[in-house]
Amino acid sequence: MSERPTAFGADEKRLGTYLKDRRGRLDPATFGFPPGRRRTPGLRREEVAQRAAISPTWYAWLEQGRGGGPSAQVLDRIAQALMLTEPEREHLFLLGLGRPPEARYRKDGGVTPRLQRVLDTLEPTPALIRTATWDVVAWNQAATVLLSDFGAAPPGERNMLRFIFLDPGMRAAYDHWEGVARFVVSAFRADVARAGAAAEVERLVEELSRESPEFKAMWRDHEVHSHVEGVKQIRHPVLGRIAFEYSAFAVDSRPDLSLLIYNPTTREDAERIAGMVGPSPARNLK
Repeated sequence: MSERPTAFGADEKRLGTYLKDRRGRLDPATFGFPPGRRRTPGLRREEVAQRAAISPTWYAWLEQGRGGGPSAQVLDRIAQALMLTEPEREHLFLLGLGRPPEARYRKDGGVTPRLQRVLDTLEPTPALIRTATWDVVAWNQAATVLLSDFGAAPPGERNMLRFIFLDPGMRAAYDHWEGVARFVVSAFRADVARAGAAAEVERLVEELSRESPEFKAMWRDHEVHSHVEGVKQIRHPVLGRIAFEYSAFAVDSRPDLSLLIYNPTTREDAERIAGMVGPSPARNLK
């Protein structure tokens, strides 16, 4: 990271203006800084730099539009120093790097009643929400019918990899289980790395490596793939063969969560699923 001044550009100016505005909204006393005699409200530049563990000169250049392009790590430290909310942090990255930040792992993976209602509205199309570490935190009834009874598993064991490798029913649902499992492992590895959650999945990886020789071998291959969309076919014990297209979507304001929708490829398959999906359970409408 260079600390030499660079040309003053439009992007740098917008970044500097935003930083100055956020800095001016903070109360120095909240962070233990003496109020003293301040010409302007908020924290001083050197105080933000101190909280972000960066050079005061470098931070001053950023506000003046002369600091060049900051790294994602620097922007993350500045976001923490300025106590930015998730939307504010995303805006900071868009100004500083031209892209949103990568998804960050959050231990609290619960969903709001509103997100659950979105899943229920998608009936009879199976849909679920998973974390960056592939824990299933919400699903609709169609997902229970087509994929697995997630609610029957203890909350701490509702992980997609655990279902794929340790659930005989899910293993039997795929004609080419090994190919599906290998792809899931490679996509899981990519998502975990992107979220910086390697430490959080160590116990899961150890458990699966111990319980499943197939997982242990696949994990050692270090393959990486994205898991955005595709086509799958399963063999359901009651409905028979079902083909569906799956798509993954980011959840607005929760980049650590993904919404997965499994759309049947034919009207006949959709009608068969709908025939097994009863009325949705009552949800909190607050």
